[in-house]
Amino acid sequence: MRFMVIVKADSNSEAGIMPSTELLTSMGKFNEEMVKAGVMLAGEGLHPSSKGARIKYSGKQRAVTDGPFSGAGDLVSGFWLIQTKSLDEAIAWMKRAPFDGGSEIEIRQVFDAEDFGEALTPELREQEQRLRAQAGKG
Repeated sequence: MRFMVIVKADSNSEAGIMPSTELLTSMGKFNEEMVKAGVMLAGEGLHPSSKGARIKYSGKQRAVTDGPFSGAGDLVSGFWLIQTKSLDEAIAWMKRAPFDGGSEIEIRQVFDAEDFGEALTPELREQEQRLRAQAGKG
């Protein structure tokens, strides 16, 4: 099972305050443990929302709003993509993440092709497999 681990933003990450050397060192060690265990597929930190944009879709209309966005706790400051046997295993790994000070993460399962049932026709399934292979994720 694949899971997206969403790291919630806070006032520091939204202000562009970079993590300390100590936190970066601890995070590097944690990431290395996950990679060696075959758990971590990807992981990145994100710039503050002030450097981003949102696009709202309404029919054929597209409305673009430049950041920053309000509600730091509702924003994302980073993520991991991990692969574990269960949600419980994902939780066990993420409990070890070197956060403190009220940091919060969210763990969400990523859909796999079989989750879509009959709606994912053989043609769409083939397209998905082909695109994953072309993107180097297959």
